[in-house]
Amino acid sequence: MKELDLGNSDFKSIIENNNYFVDKSLLIKEVIKAQKQVILLPRPRRFGKTLNLSMLQYYFNINQGNKENLFTKLKIWETENDIKEKYAKYPVIYLSFKDAKDETWENTYKYIIESPMKTPKK
Repeated sequence: MKELDLGNSDFKSIIENNNYFVDKSLLIKEVIKAQKQVILLPRPRRFGKTLNLSMLQYYFNINQGNKENLFTKLKIWETENDIKEKYAKYPVIYLSFKDAKDETWENTYKYIIESPMKTPKK
């Protein structure tokens, strides 16, 4: 039975655990077709910004190439081949400041500097 994994912003774990997921994978197509140097994704709190960025990371990251494709059951995989050809072709730097919250700037900065980076395992 599917479950709702509230607060989880890791796309891979949501897909692998078969949790409820609103398929926003066509955002990937919009990003590719936009051909912009900078894309702003302003959304209200709790609207899935970090989850969307995690999804983009898993789609484009070159380290995903030898792993199970997380996108085969999503709408993005029903699009044209030029979109699917971009899967796992690029190095990705993924930074999230979602959990970098504290009372002072100094403590927040310390958290950012000392936090281990989450990188996909090869």
